[in-house]
Amino acid sequence: MERALARRALLAGAAAAGAGVMWGASGRAVAAGRRQPIAQRAVDDEAARLEQRLIALRRDIHRHPEAPGQERRTAGVVARELRDAGLAVTTGVGGHGVVGVLRGTRPGRAVAYRADMDAVPPKDIVGGGRAVAHLCGHDVHTAVALGVAQVLARLRRQLDGTVVFLFQPAEETLSGARALIDTGVLERTRVEEIHALHCGPFPVGRFAVTPGFGMPGQDKAEVTVSGPDAPDAARRLADEIGALATVALPQTPADLERIVADAQKPNGPLDRFVALRARTEEAEVSVSYRCWPQERYREVRKDIRRLATSYAGAGVSFPAEPFPAMVCPEHDARVLARHLRHTLGRDAVTELHAAFPPFSGEDFALYLDRLPGTFTFLGVRTPGAPLTTSYPHYPDFVPDERAIGIGVRAMAGWIAERTHRAQGLPGGSGD
Repeated sequence: MERALARRALLAGAAAAGAGVMWGASGRAVAAGRRQPIAQRAVDDEAARLEQRLIALRRDIHRHPEAPGQERRTAGVVARELRDAGLAVTTGVGGHGVVGVLRGTRPGRAVAYRADMDAVPPKDIVGGGRAVAHLCGHDVHTAVALGVAQVLARLRRQLDGTVVFLFQPAEETLSGARALIDTGVLERTRVEEIHALHCGPFPVGRFAVTPGFGMPGQDKAEVTVSGPDAPDAARRLADEIGALATVALPQTPADLERIVADAQKPNGPLDRFVALRARTEEAEVSVSYRCWPQERYREVRKDIRRLATSYAGAGVSFPAEPFPAMVCPEHDARVLARHLRHTLGRDAVTELHAAFPPFSGEDFALYLDRLPGTFTFLGVRTPGAPLTTSYPHYPDFVPDERAIGIGVRAMAGWIAERTHRAQGLPGGSGD
């Protein structure tokens, strides 16, 4: 984590150092800040015109969910919409990824916006599912990103710099970001920062920023027990490993309500946690867990090994290194919060003081290891609706579609502001 934060700070510093003067296509230096960014009123007007079409697009994508790595149809819809808006489009990036580049008519900075396109596999639906389904809001994310692209394209004459839209495959398997990054797209487009939204269990119209927090990453272990009573020993060991958990995974809607409330408490019960599940099959114990802060993965691995060694002949393996936590730079999130409060009102923003234990890893972490940026929850809970209707991966997840237009207004204005700025985000400075 320390190396990742240092890299973010270094990249942000380099961006800031070279941002006092920007160069247009003619090579003429233009003093940054001479013009105003796109007016929010213009953004709002264009977003209102597009809202019903974007809702229809979301419903179309929702009716055709595609598993991680199989987003062929969705990618085709995205590419068509971007091309129709006048963006330069590249398909097949890191699998079915789509990259759209929108160049403004004024000098400015290069800023990226990411949306994920895949749906949730049956095994990852709470309680199990029978088919892949859009129960994590990626259809909403895609519609919002297309809306941001279309709004800014319509306002291109007032747009500074360049916006790079990354429509990413395979987020659910935590493999899409790596595949896309490995193509070199961040280097080719020279983006200086990156932003994203994710549906969250907050009232529609409200955003939740995550200064210094984010998503917890994840780790897995496999333990094999030998001997004549191996199945019984495996069950006992699973109980002992399960006791390492400091928080219980939610079982009821009331549990979810408590977690959402606790995450908004400074120094609350979720400030540090281990959320763990240990399952047995014959003489094997499968362990999956999430920790905060991510340094705790080393502690938990040590504890699992210690518990396993008390069983003669037990063997422990960790299939891979822990997937990194997504840590949202504190200063970056607070800058966005100020922008949202100014744009949408003071009540439009809440602040999280913890990472949600029930969430799996989020591969946006890999972008934030390289660039400054923000990852913000977009409230999609309909007033009076059960919390599970806005909590990703639950079978009754039904986001309030009004969030699409709200997300477009917020992010189009924010991205226009970021491309206009003379300096980039500090990126993990902790200011």
